[in-house]
Amino acid sequence: MSLRLLPVFVRALVRSLPTVAIIVVFNFFLLNMAPGDAADVLAAESGAATAETMAATRARLGLDLPLLDQFLNYVTGLLHLDLGFSAKFGVPVLEVILDRLPNTLLLMVTALVFALLVGIIAGFLMALRAGSILDRAISVVALFFYSVPSFWGALMLIVIFSVQLGWLPSSGYQTIGFEGSGLELALDMARYLALPALSLSLFFIAIYARLTRASMLEVYGQDYVRTAVAKGLPPSRIALRHVLRNALVPVTTVAGIHFGILLGGAIVTETVFAWPGLGSLAFQAVFARDFAVLLGILLLSSVLVIVINIATDLLHAWLDPRVEVS
Repeated sequence: MSLRLLPVFVRALVRSLPTVAIIVVFNFFLLNMAPGDAADVLAAESGAATAETMAATRARLGLDLPLLDQFLNYVTGLLHLDLGFSAKFGVPVLEVILDRLPNTLLLMVTALVFALLVGIIAGFLMALRAGSILDRAISVVALFFYSVPSFWGALMLIVIFSVQLGWLPSSGYQTIGFEGSGLELALDMARYLALPALSLSLFFIAIYARLTRASMLEVYGQDYVRTAVAKGLPPSRIALRHVLRNALVPVTTVAGIHFGILLGGAIVTETVFAWPGLGSLAFQAVFARDFAVLLGILLLSSVLVIVINIATDLLHAWLDPRVEVS
């Protein structure tokens, strides 16, 4: 990190600390307002439970304590990097989350990178041919992607590419019994990753395409672009070096904001495609009333969003030297 970017990093980090504190308090008390707890679910799954076993289960999970004491224990555990114990899985929450986190990050990063690449290229072409048939055709496709509900799009991708064409698997993340490694393993996982990542990225492709187009058309009207045209610079150089780079600032801003939306969308996508990530884990934890796992997922998701926002601020300072860093 260059010294020019250091003040941006420090300022963003300081602003994030109160946000994390508010998230911890809000998530804990909001989830504990929900009816039922993990002891009720465990008793229902066992098929029979006495009042004594229910009391013992609540005592073992710390659910018999007053709510304020539970909160203090939770905060004390966080200070020691202890997210608690999962009643459903019978292991520490951190272990459960770390086991699923790589799969969710792989899905989200793949979807976001794909959406940015396709969206920026589409928006670039739309801006270069503004008002043409190409511009209108891409706009119609982008509007369709924007309007399609995520679950319906996921189901249609399964019907087309899995059921009808048989090109890609419809669920899972790896072939059962696959023993390859290296490139073979990566290619096998890529087959299972393709449809979930494409399903998750369709909505964002439409947004980035329209935003890139609008930003580039606005930048084309700036004085320094007209100066570059008057100097006789090639149109391709003007479009790439002078227009697109400055037009990417609002695109990266929106992309940083969308990281949190991607986490929410991952719940639906991972459930439809049986992708073993944090989204499907959160879905299971809700039905199990495993609030410790839910709190861990919500906290980790919030921290990830904050980290991405800080990275976005640094990217802005790098893309546009006019960003104040003093």
